[in-house]
Amino acid sequence: MMRKAALLYNPDSGGRRLQRQADLESVLHLLRAAGVEAGLVLPQSRADAIEHTRQAIASGCDTIFACGGDGTVHNIIQALALSPVALAIVPMGTANALAHDLKLPFDVIAAAKAALHASPRRVALGHIRYLDFEGNPGTRYFTVTAGIGADAHLFYKLHADSKRQLGMAAYYAKAWRLWLTYRMRHFSAEYIVAGTDEHRSAQVTELMAVRIRNFGGVLQEFAPGASLDRNDLRLIVCRTAGRPAYLAYVTRALLRQKWSIPGIDLVHSSKVSCQYLPAPSNAASHQKIYAEADGELLGTLPVEMTIVPNALTLLA
Repeated sequence: MMRKAALLYNPDSGGRRLQRQADLESVLHLLRAAGVEAGLVLPQSRADAIEHTRQAIASGCDTIFACGGDGTVHNIIQALALSPVALAIVPMGTANALAHDLKLPFDVIAAAKAALHASPRRVALGHIRYLDFEGNPGTRYFTVTAGIGADAHLFYKLHADSKRQLGMAAYYAKAWRLWLTYRMRHFSAEYIVAGTDEHRSAQVTELMAVRIRNFGGVLQEFAPGASLDRNDLRLIVCRTAGRPAYLAYVTRALLRQKWSIPGIDLVHSSKVSCQYLPAPSNAASHQKIYAEADGELLGTLPVEMTIVPNALTLLA
């Protein structure tokens, strides 16, 4: 039973700031009327959100509400992972992929009511190790996906507030132009096939580790076989540098088809490691290959991704 909750609201999620804050006041009233001691917190940064979550846990909260999108959830789970404190979600972001996968209501009051009456669900989390932009080792948990290569390069090139400044249509148009001009760079990937001791290796231009089945929107099932109920990662392994194969894969998802795309493999894995390929003797240095998780740009190779079972309690 929910007794004490903190609502962490990202004011940059999804726009309509004044209306969102009014909605959250209504959520607070709903929770308090149900006997829950509840308060609203407005973090000012990623680190601020993590620290506020830790403070809420230390103060005795049994539930943290992520009021925002997948980035807000991503920040909060860095403190919630491996704790008994539950995560509830009030979808207020742009994509809200995790909320779509969990079939949550997108009305804020309905989402809060659903959390009040939900049964706790314990799930695994993805875990990624990487080098940050200062060259220091970093680690993160993720709920939706982590990617290395082309998708992370787009996050690197697109400014953090592009969606708010340009609007989603212009944002996607700019992303499309960047993707068309991106020079595909190969790197090495070694992974263990889930449930076996089989090790595989490949030279790839993109690798994504997916945890959810339904992304919502037009893509829906982007990595067939992925599920929060599984204790593994669903890898999309792109061995090709050909843009037609990438486009065919996305088209397959858009049309809900099960085509086999040459050069792109789907595999369940418990662990994957990615490294730069040896540089040619005449190369001055490696051109950086970037990594992201849940849409948050993290850093560069080398990267290792694993699965952490029984890591997070969801109210959904």
